Amino acid sequence: MKIKVERPKCISCGSCAAVCPQYFEMEESGLAHLKDSKKDADGNEELEVKDPVCAKDASEVCPVQIIKISD
Repeated sequence: MKIKVERPKCISCGSCAAVCPQYFEMEESGLAHLKDSKKDADGNEELEVKDPVCAKDASEVCPVQIIKISD
């Protein structure tokens, strides 16, 4: 499964890091960061995982809906 984050659209609320510190952290810039992820040319982040665990919760609580979980 993949976790994808449209990072340029992040509003720095920190809800993802609060509910899923396993995968998310807040950077000094104030934006959320998907730990150990690859960043594309647009600044989006992607991480392949076996089990998204709490990332689904992070996706649901994100007020701007920028976290996507896919197969």
